[in-house]
Formats: sequence, C-alpha cells, structure tokens
Amino acid sequence: MRRRNTIFNQVVQLLSHSGFLKIVNRYDGDKYTKRMDCRQQLLIGLYSQIKELVSLRDIETSLKSHSDKWHHIGLESVARSTLADANAERPSEIFGELFYAFLEKCQRLAPRHRFRFEAPVFSFDSTLISLCMTSFPWAKFRKRKGAMKLHMLLDHDGYLPSFISMTDGKCHDVRLSRDPEHGLPKLPPDSILTIDRGYIDFGWLYQLHNQGTTFIVRTKSNMAYDVAGQHQPPSKRLGILKDELIDLKNFYQTESYSESLRLIRFYDKEEKVELEFLTNNLKLAATTIARLYKGRWQIEIFFKWIKQHLRVKTFIGTSKNAVMTQVWIAMILYLLLSFIKFQTKYSSSLLELVRVIRELVWDTRSFLEVLRVNFEELQSMRKIPVQMAFY
Repeated sequence: MRRRNTIFNQVVQLLSHSGFLKIVNRYDGDKYTKRMDCRQQLLIGLYSQIKELVSLRDIETSLKSHSDKWHHIGLESVARSTLADANAERPSEIFGELFYAFLEKCQRLAPRHRFRFEAPVFSFDSTLISLCMTSFPWAKFRKRKGAMKLHMLLDHDGYLPSFISMTDGKCHDVRLSRDPEHGLPKLPPDSILTIDRGYIDFGWLYQLHNQGTTFIVRTKSNMAYDVAGQHQPPSKRLGILKDELIDLKNFYQTESYSESLRLIRFYDKEEKVELEFLTNNLKLAATTIARLYKGRWQIEIFFKWIKQHLRVKTFIGTSKNAVMTQVWIAMILYLLLSFIKFQTKYSSSLLELVRVIRELVWDTRSFLEVLRVNFEELQSMRKIPVQMAFY
C-alpha cells in the first residue's frame, strides 16, 4: 500500500534516516530486535511529545485508535511493554547523537543574535526536575526527595541548546563545568559566556580567560577584593554606578586567578535593583556588559518553555536510561520545531507551531500550506465529524 505523506511524516522526514541508521549501528541498537526498532521507538517518542501523552497506556491507546495509519509512518508495533523495554534497555546515547547531528543542520539556518557584534554569545545554566525518590532511586537529591538536573548551554544564535547534560540533583553546577568527564565543549574563539554566580570557580574562570573566552558573572556578596583603579568613569544616566579594575584578596582565589578583573555595578531601572557583574573583558562598554547579562534570561525562558510544552517533567519510564531517552527525544522535537521555523520563516511562535502540528498530525495536506493558517482557523480546516444516529 502506498504511504501517504501525513504532517507527522513530513516533520519526521527532516531527520536523516541514513544518518540515524549509522548511529544505531554503532551502538548495535537494533541487535536482536524483532518488531520495534530504534526508528519506531523514535517515532513513538516524537508522537507522544507532540500529542502530550503522559503514560505508556495513553500512547498505546492513541496509536491503536489510528492503526490504519501505521503504515504511513512505518510502525509495526505500539505495545506498551515493548516500548517500555526499549526505553529501559536501548542506549539513550543513540538519541543524544541524533540530537547533536541534527543540531549542526539547525545551526546553519539559525538567525544571528541581536547584539551589534559578531562574537558568539552563550548562556550556561541548569534547572532542577523533581522526581519521586521511591520511583527514581538513582536520582539522589535530598534525604526524602529525588531530582534530576538538566544542564544546558544555550547558543543565542536562534536560541538553540548546543550542549545538554543530565545528572542527579546533587551534582553541583561548578563540578559539571569544571570536570572534563561531563563533556562541556570548548567554546569558539572570542566567545562570550554569561553565567550565574553559582558557577563562580576562579580556577575554571581563569581557564576560560586563557582560552580567549569572555565571561560575565554576577558577584557574590562576600567576595574580598582590592580596587586596582577605575576602568571607566561611571555614568549614572546610563545606570553605571561603578566600573573598576579589581584584584582578588583571598589567597586561594588569587592562586587560581592572578590577573585583574573588571567589576561593574549597574542600576536596573526596570527592576529597580543594583547588580554587580564580574568580567575579564576590558573592551566592551559597561552598558553592553549589562545588556549581555540581561540576555542570560533567555535560558530561563527556554527552561520554562520546555517544562510547560514538552514532556520533561513526567516520565513514562523510571530507569535513568528511560528518562534520558525521553529528554533527548523531547529536545529533538524542539530542534525540529526550530528548524521548521527557521526554514519557512514562520512568523508565529514555536508554541503556535506545535499546536498546528498536534491538531493536524494525521492530515495529508502539504505542511507549507498548513503553516499559512493560524491556529484559530484550524477548526474550519478539519473534516466535519460524522454525527451518531440513535434509533
């Protein structure tokens, strides 16, 4: 039977089938597989994310109600027990590698950041996802509470997550950034990295400095330092209360970072608060430094968006591998949405886009045709339902 090109199929086809197969073969992902291979697992995972399904039974019931459409996307089985086994046993790294492979494709289309210079801009932070200690014993956090930490490096070009790592809730942010075992990539030359004060480790900051990376970080209230001189005269009209060169006083901090740093105190008129920033950049204007740090809020918006609109808080499996698999597939969907938005110049939000796909997931119209309408118009596009008659 000839496959019809549904909206779901048109979205999934953006992922390279041959490239994914190479990744699967490297991990022997389909070894001893009878019915549900890695591609089918990926398709079911993406479908459950799009349709906001929160349990294995929901996924099975939803797909069984559309069993006549399975052949359109290449599904053979949707048994919840088979899916549970695949999520628990099949290496989550397969989907992690697929994420990074597709990320490169997205980055080529991503719009540039909105600052007036060419240097790449990144923000690094983490968010805590609460988990039940009884169901997720591997996710240790507190005595009676479990949690997982999602660490993210956000590229301000297109606001794409360029690095993702998942750890238990007890993993300190500095430890992940400092230890090579976690795989935080080396940033491109002349990059700018904005981080929260939880990442202050002067040994790591000095490493960034030697790599040619500009860092901008909030200061801690107990930081001891000597003023080495004024960098630029303050401008209260622009909100700059202080712009100084400083030397650290603490012996261990001085051992880790022996050079002078720049300290900027800024008054935020919108929030009516004073903020202090520490940076190794001596060239950019103090107001630009303040705007760059304010741009760090985009990573908080990103975390809020994926928690509200992707399934990264409720999980269909309890093992660490199952949880990581679900998060990787959620992030792959985020990249797919971003890629579609970049390529088609879609003017509405990512939320509007995912709503359109969810509403017409089995429709066979051209996806480009569908994107021309607003979400409110979708009801008129749907077929008129058959009225039930009772005799």
